[in-house]
Amino acid sequence: MVELADIFRDAGPAYVQCFGDRLLPSHRRVLRDVVNCRTPILGGQLFLCHRCGHEHSVYHSCRNRHCPKCQGGESELWLQRQRDLLLPCEYGFATCTLPAGLREIARSHQRTVYSILMREAAYALLELTADRMFIGGLIGIMSVLQTWTETLIFHPHVHMLFPIGGLTAEAWVKPRKRTYILPGYGLAKRFRERTEMAFRKADLYDVVPRRVWRQSWVANVKRVGTGENALLYLSRYVFRIAISNQRIHAFDGQTVTFSGKSRDGVTARYTLDSQEFIRRYLQHVLPRNFVKVRYFGLWAPACRKKLASARKILEHHLKAIGKPPPPPSVNDSDTTLIPKCPKCGFRYRQPPLKIPRPRAPP
Repeated sequence: MVELADIFRDAGPAYVQCFGDRLLPSHRRVLRDVVNCRTPILGGQLFLCHRCGHEHSVYHSCRNRHCPKCQGGESELWLQRQRDLLLPCEYGFATCTLPAGLREIARSHQRTVYSILMREAAYALLELTADRMFIGGLIGIMSVLQTWTETLIFHPHVHMLFPIGGLTAEAWVKPRKRTYILPGYGLAKRFRERTEMAFRKADLYDVVPRRVWRQSWVANVKRVGTGENALLYLSRYVFRIAISNQRIHAFDGQTVTFSGKSRDGVTARYTLDSQEFIRRYLQHVLPRNFVKVRYFGLWAPACRKKLASARKILEHHLKAIGKPPPPPSVNDSDTTLIPKCPKCGFRYRQPPLKIPRPRAPP
């Protein structure tokens, strides 16, 4: 199977030579880390199965959040922590997209524009849901940034998971209509207004075409049940980026063939020049230490007491109508992270031997 590391190993040096000093240090690091991931260069551990005597080498991962082979265990731990935050109620899922006229600026000012995108989308949703016409209370928002489509096109947008209900000083309130939360066009309009004000404060307003602030923006709101499936969907983007190794089908040294879904939802295969493929991949590398998952409203760290009050009210309501609250999730990551023998399937019990990194020549 062709992996991303194979493409970077073969075509990466030519890409680095082509861009020279213009290549960002974060992009250089991703190229290096993906190639070295789970190889003897990073050292590892040697497991010996005392059932069948098989020796199994496990090399260390690069732990780069842009590597498709890393962060699998971290993703499970993150998913476990988010399940603990969920309230026993129905959930909504909102998506706000940055228009095409702002994407070039977003690529050049990633840290600033990405922060504006996540912050203003969340505050726009908080403002609308605080209106009694829709919910009339304080909701919680889990916001996750995504910058790509399945064809690796630069497409910044933010996903927001939130409970369909809010906390007031007296009780937990719900929307008046069961099948309706709030209009997507209303969220898009408020998001556009807040983003325009934020661009003025960031001194980026003059570099934006005026037509961007007059056109219609895109936002979508829908119901997602208990929120569990939405959490699984979001977990794929928290510790991964753009494309997985399973979607890469062929690499002949010049072109890369991979699969992806089009706008119509049809899965097809796409072929790109290797240099263009690397360029598309690296444009989704986030700035160093940039936080791509943020919490607002009830889920903000400063509102833990309000979150506990909302949970108590909802659990009391479920108990009153005869519905048991959902059982607490069990964290079994301690056992799933222990590797098994690839030959007989026995889970290792004895500590492994350390495989040191090779030293550089003097």
